[in-house]
Amino acid sequence: MTAAVVALDVPATPTASALRLRPWRPADVTALVEVCRDPVLRRWASRSVVETEEDGLRWIRSRRRSWEAGDRFSFAVFEAQPGPGQGELVGQVVLKGVAPGGRTAEVGYWTAAHARGRGVAPRALEALTTWAFDTYGAPGDAAGLQRLELVHQEDNVASCRVAHKSGYELDRVLTASPPGFPHDGHVHVRHKGRALV
Repeated sequence: MTAAVVALDVPATPTASALRLRPWRPADVTALVEVCRDPVLRRWASRSVVETEEDGLRWIRSRRRSWEAGDRFSFAVFEAQPGPGQGELVGQVVLKGVAPGGRTAEVGYWTAAHARGRGVAPRALEALTTWAFDTYGAPGDAAGLQRLELVHQEDNVASCRVAHKSGYELDRVLTASPPGFPHDGHVHVRHKGRALV
């Protein structure tokens, strides 16, 4: 799949701006580095944290290669603004572990500090979820994508709230497995066809 042709638009609500989800571009690097300075983001999304613009460009190139390989789809999330310009970077959502004919994949996300508490993560995650099932779980295709998992550290209460708001039900608790996953975690699941209530 070509990253350049995918963009997802989330309409504005009475209390929140419209969002645009699109693949990362090299021009996003300055905003990415700035967002990654947030200590909360560094705690929960350490694998997405970059220190310098050089690190950021490497990180963005890696995401673009994953788009081309078709196994990981990372979307930068921006608040939409009128006109040709681009709004402010407010987060990221990602679909990973996608395989042709595979029934399960994983989603993840992070939200920039200045955008937390404004409904960005649930709205962006819903757009990603819909896109994932529409793209990889064609109607009647029992071999296609049927289940999305969202994994987070057990003590990340905000991620639990986002999962719940996005229709991802708690499936099980993961036992810590250091060093990669040093704390217990939650696995939330959403099945194809389950509408967000």
